[in-house]
Amino acid sequence: MTEQPDTVRDLADIPAVEVISRAAVMLMSSAAEKLGLADEDPDTSPRRDLDEARRVITALAGLVTASVEYLGPHAGPIRDGLQSLQRAFRDTSAHPDEPGKGPGEKYTGPVY
Repeated sequence: MTEQPDTVRDLADIPAVEVISRAAVMLMSSAAEKLGLADEDPDTSPRRDLDEARRVITALAGLVTASVEYLGPHAGPIRDGLQSLQRAFRDTSAHPDEPGKGPGEKYTGPVY
């Protein structure tokens, strides 16, 4: 018989702020990968997929906007990470969106 490691927690026992924060970090990591930021040269990254990055960044913006009041001290760093990804998306795009039209900006407002 195998025992589960002590690090396994019942989802019901995890505070909502931790679940939301973990989801935000996962979305941020995914967006960074899809922007090619994990590679030495993002411009030649085989993982770069701006269409997918737009979707993930928009989902992250929706999550952050909907849950910001519950995030407490986590809100600032998560918002900063989101804005950094939005700027990176704009910088990466061959034809950048107008301010307010980029990924997630309908939720966060324009990012410059």
